[in-house]
Amino acid sequence: MIVIAHLSDPHIDTDDGGRSVGRAQAVMDYVNALPYDLDLVIATGDIADHAAPAEYETARKVLESRHPMLVCPGNHDGRAAFREHLLGEEPGTAPVDQAYVTDRFVLALCDTSVPGEDHGRLTDETLTWLSGLLADTPPDRPVLIGFHHPPVPLNTPHVDPIRQFDEHRLAELAARHPNVTAFLAGHAHTPAATTFAGRPLLVAPGVVSTLRLPWERQNDPSHHVHRDLPPALAFHVLDEEGRLTTHYRPVPVASS
Repeated sequence: MIVIAHLSDPHIDTDDGGRSVGRAQAVMDYVNALPYDLDLVIATGDIADHAAPAEYETARKVLESRHPMLVCPGNHDGRAAFREHLLGEEPGTAPVDQAYVTDRFVLALCDTSVPGEDHGRLTDETLTWLSGLLADTPPDRPVLIGFHHPPVPLNTPHVDPIRQFDEHRLAELAARHPNVTAFLAGHAHTPAATTFAGRPLLVAPGVVSTLRLPWERQNDPSHHVHRDLPPALAFHVLDEEGRLTTHYRPVPVASS
């Protein structure tokens, strides 16, 4: 059995009185205290709220885990600062694409961020990288592909206009690789499950806040998020028969 913890959108902000850090820390404390060694933990973007070096330095400490971990950028992140202050790499503006390769499964985290924009898109560079990774993976080994922006509408008016576009290119690539098992995303600040390219598309909740769905909202633009609901994460479980199950779990935050 393969178990992957999936969190997203902590939006670490060092000027918010500790709110975002406290919520993210509660999630990571929960994950690190589990009586089970997870196969992987992923964080699908919007790690920082303003792409500030201090936010990434803080996130680097908060996201420390005893489990293997991968992170990718979102639309609030900046690639150069993300690389330097979170990953400890040389700063650069190329897409931040990462893979976790094992003899049981492969997880690819793709950078869908578009510098200076809120919507998402996979660059030619990322698609070439992903195509090579899929070609090098044995056809009987499951592959999960993660990114920040969902590539389909989720019936969320606040998020759908800034989803991932040109998604047909990813769908065409996945069609050539039947071992692509599922797609994992963040960005929407709501737990959601749908399909894309004939596979499950599983969206992690937001750590910093939860999106109000259209039928939950008052007629007020400022009323689009819950800030009081607890942070949450997803557990993706791939069993020996190849069945994928996702569990969503809220995490209490200690009151200050």
